[in-house]
Amino acid sequence: MIKTFTVLLAYQCLGELIAYAGNLPIPGAVIGMILLLASLSLRPGLSSAIESDALALLKFLPLLFVPAGVGIMVFAGRVAHDLIPIAVSVVVCTALTIVVTALVGQGLCALWPPRAAPVAPLTTPSASPLHADGNTAPAAADLAKVEPS
Repeated sequence: MIKTFTVLLAYQCLGELIAYAGNLPIPGAVIGMILLLASLSLRPGLSSAIESDALALLKFLPLLFVPAGVGIMVFAGRVAHDLIPIAVSVVVCTALTIVVTALVGQGLCALWPPRAAPVAPLTTPSASPLHADGNTAPAAADLAKVEPS
């Protein structure tokens, strides 16, 4: 766990250093995540070394929201005073994020070539609980084949 935490903090520090040295408008943590993603893509062994501990750290992710909640409670008067602009900006930015994400997704899908035709489904009766019409109940033809006991 200490090794994984050290790796994650090292990438964040490297990102902060690059952001500070280059006077970049991008947060250092984001630069660190991009560098970590590049390292994980280039060195698959790193992924297997930190994966289990990183998943364990994700269990504590909700604790990171506690300081933000405390900050809102401390500045509740200021937040209440500016509640309408905050609410409008949250709604507009959320809608804008959804639209931009959809457009980027469509653009990326257009870049990839179509995949080969899917494999034909198995035709054995026990292959799937669904029938050709998509229902789980036996079709009338299937009921006719069943012999009474």
